Amino acid sequence: MQARSALFDLYGDYLRSRGGRAPVSALVKLLAPLGIAPPAVRTAVSRMVRQGWLHPLRLLSGPGYLLTPKAARRLDEASARVYRTGRTGWDGRFDLVLLRAPLARRDATRLAFLGYGRLAEDAWVAPRPSDEIDAVLAEIGIRYERFSATHAAGSPGAADLVARAWDLDRIGSAYAGFVAEQRPLVTAVTTRSTDEEAYAARFTLVHAWRSFLFRDPHLPASLLPPRWPGASAAGFFDRHATRLRPAADRYVDGCLATPAPRRS
Repeated sequence: MQARSALFDLYGDYLRSRGGRAPVSALVKLLAPLGIAPPAVRTAVSRMVRQGWLHPLRLLSGPGYLLTPKAARRLDEASARVYRTGRTGWDGRFDLVLLRAPLARRDATRLAFLGYGRLAEDAWVAPRPSDEIDAVLAEIGIRYERFSATHAAGSPGAADLVARAWDLDRIGSAYAGFVAEQRPLVTAVTTRSTDEEAYAARFTLVHAWRSFLFRDPHLPASLLPPRWPGASAAGFFDRHATRLRPAADRYVDGCLATPAPRRS
């Protein structure tokens, strides 16, 4: 687990609801159970400041960092997809983006995160438009056109388009692998486990689940094959993320608690 991605998870899953800020000392302590060393945390924080995700500020407990508005918007959108609280309906329309030039690999990853699949080097499609797509393409600096598209009568249809844009067999296998890998980790946490153990297990669970933001465009059920593995994987994630949450929250609150000032 890389320090930068772990920090995004930490801010998105725990700190966003606690004011979006934390002292450096707490960030170091909260990532220690994941095996991330203090120098790696500080290096990742500095990088996130340069990239406009965090803003330095002075807290009562010392120097700290606050989410920028850009980061808060991105984390809120990701959280809605992680916990499947976003839009689930579909009006039969796709958001089609035609580019004037191919994307670099890094930029293609950004579009995949927003739920877009590649039909061709210069054509990307999503089952619903992302609120960020125009800003992201403008930041990349590439010319493009966007259309709201539906299938004409007699065309192969939505299922054919989905099969071209996304490898559903591969995504389904990844969901099955997620459950097989995470089950022994989360079921090992019982009522006799410490809050830190529950926090570490839940953090690992959520971190692994977030990877599907780059793989699964959250297609409507009508476009998915029967007995879609993503549905059972989502149920598994929801059960254990909810079960481990109280203990994980206690651990986070303990790490964020400001020590009482020493009396002279």
